[in-house]
Amino acid sequence: MFETLVFWAFAAILVFAGFRVITTRNPVQAALWLVLCFFTASAIWLLLRAEFLAIALVLVYVGAVMVLFLFVVMMLDINFDDLRAQFRSYVPLAGAVGVLVLLEMAVVLIGDGLGTVGIAPAPQGPTNTQALGLVLYTEYLYPFELAAVILLVAIIAAIALTHRRRKETRYQDPGVQVKARAKDRVRLVNVASEPVAPPPAPPEPVAAAASPQPQPPR
Repeated sequence: MFETLVFWAFAAILVFAGFRVITTRNPVQAALWLVLCFFTASAIWLLLRAEFLAIALVLVYVGAVMVLFLFVVMMLDINFDDLRAQFRSYVPLAGAVGVLVLLEMAVVLIGDGLGTVGIAPAPQGPTNTQALGLVLYTEYLYPFELAAVILLVAIIAAIALTHRRRKETRYQDPGVQVKARAKDRVRLVNVASEPVAPPPAPPEPVAAAASPQPQPPR
């Protein structure tokens, strides 16, 4: 009964945190709720004795949350001054999420040690991680290697696209900038002076011819 209550409590927290991820308008709060989602899902997997999946979820996805947050910041027009001004407003939410995560981990680990939590019995012989590695590198070896090659090609393509040179983009070479000297930047040229011809004199004005005076009538 206690195991069922723990599962439904974690499930309710997971659903609520996932709902808050897609409804909140603040990217920082969305990232915090997403962290809570991942930790809660990891706790549920620990209840199912899937410790490898739980640890992989925490290491991979929770570690990638900051990268996700950086992508959101880069894609959206976010004012960093507002984020810094509202930094203290995130402390209560971050503290509540951290305390809830610690409580979840404590319930799973301490309860499992006391034998009160744990839906599946502990396996006899090899652990879950050993069994998963054995299956992955025997029956699914070729798909695993194919996925690794595809990821390697994607990494190489991303690096090639990042380092390609464009004609309209200006690049800087720090090594060349450090070695720059003053005489390489400014060149003094001695130019011989040439006599300048005086401007031509303006033409003299021509006097207008005197018009004949009209004769008075006789």
